[in-house]
Amino acid sequence: MSQNISHRDPKEIMKLSKLGSFHQSKLSFLRSFIREFNDWHFKREICDLDSNGYGTIVYSVSKHNRTYSLVCFANELDDSERSDRVIATKWDAAFVLHDGKPTKDDIERLRNNVPKQEVGRCSYKELTLSRANRSVRLFNHVIDSLSQGKQPDLKLIKEVGYLYRTTAVYGSGKFGLADRYRIKNRSEINGPFRLEMMLVYLVRQFTFDQVNHVAKEKNPESAVKLDKEIARSLGIGNSTGLGMAPFIINHPSLLHQWIFAKEEALKQIREIESVNKEQLQLFIKCLNQSEINLKDWNTESEYQLQKIAKLKSDITNLKDNYLANINLEDEFIWNKLYNWVESNLSDEGIELVVSLMMEPYDEIINPLVRQMSSNEESYFEIPGERLTTDLKEIIENSYSNIIEIDFSKDLENENFWFISKNKEEPRIANRFEEEGSDLEQPLAIARDIKDLHVRLDNLEAQQTVAEFLSNNNDLRHIVRRCFIIEKLPYSEIQDNSIGSNLVPIDMLRLKLSYFGAQKFDPRSDKWLRICMYQGAPLMEEIHNSHDNWMYS
Repeated sequence: MSQNISHRDPKEIMKLSKLGSFHQSKLSFLRSFIREFNDWHFKREICDLDSNGYGTIVYSVSKHNRTYSLVCFANELDDSERSDRVIATKWDAAFVLHDGKPTKDDIERLRNNVPKQEVGRCSYKELTLSRANRSVRLFNHVIDSLSQGKQPDLKLIKEVGYLYRTTAVYGSGKFGLADRYRIKNRSEINGPFRLEMMLVYLVRQFTFDQVNHVAKEKNPESAVKLDKEIARSLGIGNSTGLGMAPFIINHPSLLHQWIFAKEEALKQIREIESVNKEQLQLFIKCLNQSEINLKDWNTESEYQLQKIAKLKSDITNLKDNYLANINLEDEFIWNKLYNWVESNLSDEGIELVVSLMMEPYDEIINPLVRQMSSNEESYFEIPGERLTTDLKEIIENSYSNIIEIDFSKDLENENFWFISKNKEEPRIANRFEEEGSDLEQPLAIARDIKDLHVRLDNLEAQQTVAEFLSNNNDLRHIVRRCFIIEKLPYSEIQDNSIGSNLVPIDMLRLKLSYFGAQKFDPRSDKWLRICMYQGAPLMEEIHNSHDNWMYS
C-alpha cells in the first residue's frame, strides 16, 4: 500500500506569518556544514594576544589540498564605543576568512584594513568578512570565574548563550572580497553559505581561546580552562536588522530551492509506510529536548513571548493528546501525525514538528541539501514569444490572493523600502509620515503584480509578451517573476511587503531559520538577536560528533 502526498500549498506556506514560524532543521546550513566539516583538519597557526586578550589569532582548516584561514583581530574598545548598530565604526573583534594560509605581509595588510571593515579594503584573497562585540556581562563573568579557579555560573550561561555576537557577515565581492565566481565550483564548500558558516564556527573557537588566555594571564597560578560541556553550550550571538529582509524578495529562485527542499522532505517522510521504534524514539527525544530548550529562550518581546507560550502549549497538547496513544504497528505514522498537528497546533507548533520529523532521515535530507543552491542567471530570460493570455493565467493561478488586495487603500500602501544614505542598507518607512518615497526600491512585489494584472485586464487584444513589454517596460521585473513562479511555485512571498500589517522580522526569521539560528529575540519589529552553533561540537571533537547535537 502506498500514499501519494501532495506538497503543501504555496499560497499558504508562503504567507509571512507562516514563514515567520519556521525553525532550524537538518536542512539548515550550519547543521549541514557541521556534517560536511567533520573530516577537516584544524590548526591554530598563530596566537599572539597580550595579557588583556588583544592581538591576533589565526586558525587554519584544511581538506585534501585546500586550506582556509580565519584571521582574528581583537581590539581594545571603550564601553561607550560598543554598539550593535550597523552605523558603528569600532568593534571588540574583526575577522576575515582568507583563501589559503596568509603570509606575514598578508596579516599586516589585513591588520590595517579588517578592523576598519567597510572603510578598509580586502582583496581577492579574502572570502568573507565579519565583526563582533562581546556580551560584556557574560564575558567578564567567565574570565573572573576562570581566573579564580572555578567554572562560570550555569544560570547566566543559559540566560545569555554566547560570549560574542556578530553584527554582520559579508561576502561575494563586498569591500574588495573575492567575487563568488572564484570559488563557486569548489566541491568542498559547495553547499549554501558554507564560507559564512565556516567563519562563524571558527569565531566561536576564538571566543573560547580568548577567555581562557585572559583568565590565565590574570591569575597564572589558579586559573582553569572553560569546561568543555559549558563551552559546548555557548554559541555565537548575532544582531540582525532589515538589511537581511530584501534578500528573500530579490532571490526568488533561491528562495524556492530552500522552501522546496523542506516541502519535499516533508512529502517523502509522510509517504513512509513503516516507522521503526528507533526513528520514533529519536523524534520524541528531540521533541522533549525542544521543550527543555524553551525554558532558556529568553526575550522581553511580548510578540515573541506569546509565540513561545503557544509553542509550549502545542508541545504539551501533542504529547498528551496524540503521542501518548501512538501505535507503532500503524501504517503511515508520520502522515497521520502531520494531519493531526495541522488541525490542532499553531503555526509555531506545526513547523517545529515538521523540523523534528526530518531528524531520523539522513537518506532523505542529505540529497536535498545538495539541491538548495540556484543558478539564478538561468531565470533571467523572459520568453517574449509567449502570449499575454498566458501571463494573465499565471497570475490568476499563482497570485490569486495577491490580486484581491485593494492598493487604493492607504493601509495596503503604508510603507516603502529605501536604501539608507550613510550605510547603503535597506530600510523601511511610513509613506504618509516620512519623506523619501520617490527613492522607493522595487520591493513592493504584490502591488506590482496587481498593477500588471490590471493592465493585462485592460488590453483590447491579445499580444506577445515582447509586444506588451515594449509599452510596459516598467513592469519587466514583475513579468520575469511571473515566469519564474510558473516553474518554481515557492519562489514568491504571498503577502504584501508594504502593507500596515507587515511584520518585517518574519522575513528575517525565515532566512535565519535556514541558517540554523535559535532563540529569536526581537528587539523591535525590525531587528532581532539570535544564537548560532549553541550545543555544536567543539573543534577538537568534531571528528566524532553526531548530527543531533542541537537536541543533546
